[in-house]
Amino acid sequence: MAADANAFTITLAAQMLGETEDRLWAFADQMDPEDGVVWIHDTDERQTVAFTSFGLETLRDMIADQRTTKS
Repeated sequence: MAADANAFTITLAAQMLGETEDRLWAFADQMDPEDGVVWIHDTDERQTVAFTSFGLETLRDMIADQRTTKS
C-alpha cells in the first residue's frame, strides 16, 4: 500500500473536526507516526503537527471514545 501523500495541519484538522487546536494537541501527544501524525518542519525553525487521512480517522475515534467514556 502506498503512503498517504496528504497531510492536514492541526489548524485545518481542528476546523474540519469542530474541535480546538488545544484539544487536538492533547490527542496528538498520545499518537505515534503509525497512527497518522507527522511533524511538518519549515524555515526559521517553525514546525507544526499534521495528520494524514488515517490520522484524521484516528482523531475521530479518539474523540468519540472520550465522549463515550465521559458519558
